[in-house]
Formats: sequence, structure tokens, C-alpha cells
Amino acid sequence: MAGLSLTMPALALVLALLMLPVAPVYAQEVLEPTFEAVDDQEGTDVFEVLKSSVRLLLLEHGTRIALQAKTRRELGGNFWVDYHRAVRMPQQWGDTDSWLINYVGHPVHGAAAGHLWLEHDPGAPLGLGSGRDGYWSSRGRATAWAAVYSLQFEIGPFSEASIGNVGLRPETVGWVDHVVTPVGAFGMLVAEDALDRYVVEWVERKTRNRVVRAAVRLVLNPGRTMANTAAGRLPWHRPDRPIGW
Repeated sequence: MAGLSLTMPALALVLALLMLPVAPVYAQEVLEPTFEAVDDQEGTDVFEVLKSSVRLLLLEHGTRIALQAKTRRELGGNFWVDYHRAVRMPQQWGDTDSWLINYVGHPVHGAAAGHLWLEHDPGAPLGLGSGRDGYWSSRGRATAWAAVYSLQFEIGPFSEASIGNVGLRPETVGWVDHVVTPVGAFGMLVAEDALDRYVVEWVERKTRNRVVRAAVRLVLNPGRTMANTAAGRLPWHRPDRPIGW
């Protein structure tokens, strides 16, 4: 991918994209939290998952458009012709992206999609040690959704192939994204649950400082942070542990 070039209009767009879904619920977050009873026999609310996932796509692609001059250059031309030319079967493992993007960034963005699924899966425990059965099966379902989200992100009608024409050059398409994103998402979901349970909660028992508590949540749970933002909540939100802002 091309290097990032940030201008003041681009910065304003990024900030707007990040804050737009959060602003309407800020006042609600600082008040006493509400918990709704959920019937475990009900199915996953796929429509709500789709809505949240579209917002996540808007945040991710909007940020790319704002920060990457190359992506903005590819917005011109015939959409369908360029999109058709960009979608292709990978012929190699790598895609010219850095190790950090492929093996850290993609699992995090897959985990974000997985968290959005878990939010609307009534059978999904909140995390490790929640006292409910079905933890591993719920994370498996979330991983399946992360795979669907990743496929759309790479080659769907609202994807890197369509808005950035990634794939016009064969060397920019590799199997790495299609494999690492869902597999890494599963590992990231479990890792974030473990970190939240055994590290974040430990820190929260040691300090009442809201800044420290929020910062630890953000740093150690990046996928959940992205999902919270896309769902219209404060990035450090936890349904059972409000910070109180």
C-alpha cells in the first residue's frame, strides 16, 4: 500500500468518522448503564450485525480514503470496469503489505467484526470465566462472521478492490489476507478476552483512575475498541463494567 499522507481536511474527516457513531450515545454512557434481559433461545440478530458491520466498513475505508493518496487517485475512472479488473484469484501467499499489517492489523480488524457478531449473539458469553457454557462455539461463530467480513473487505462491492483498485497489479493480491484474517481473528478474540479478564480487570481492581482504566482497555483490546466505536459506543465500553464517564 502507498504511504500515508495526512492533510488538515483528511485529519478532519478521520476525526469525524471516528466520533460520529460515538457522539449520540456519549450522554447515555455516562449515566447509569442499562442491561436488557436476553433470551438465549433467540437467534443472532443478523440485521443488527450487518448494520454495525457496515459502520465498521465506513470507518475503515473512510480512514483509508482520508489517509492514502493512492486510494483517492483510484476513485476516478469506470467503477465496474476497474472493479472487475481488480478482483482476481491470488497466485501467491504475500500481497506486498508489511508484516505488521498482515499479521497484526488484519487479525485486529477481523476480531472487530467478530466482536460485532458476539454483541448480537444471545448465546455468547461476555468473556472468559463468565460462568456460561458455549464460549468456544460462540467464538467459532464470530470467526465465521469475521471470514465473511474479510472476504467483503477484500473483494466485495465495497472493498479494497472496488474503492482502491487493489488487485489491478497481481502482486498486490495474496492468500495471506484470506487466511490470516479469520484465523488471526479467532486468536485475537480469545487473547483479548484473556487479557480483559486477567490483566485489565486486575488493573481496574488496583486503581480507580478513569484515564488509566480506559487506556488499558484501549491498548489491550484493540479489536473490541474498533467494534465499540462502530457500534456507536465509547471505545472503552464494557457492558458489565462501566467506567462512569
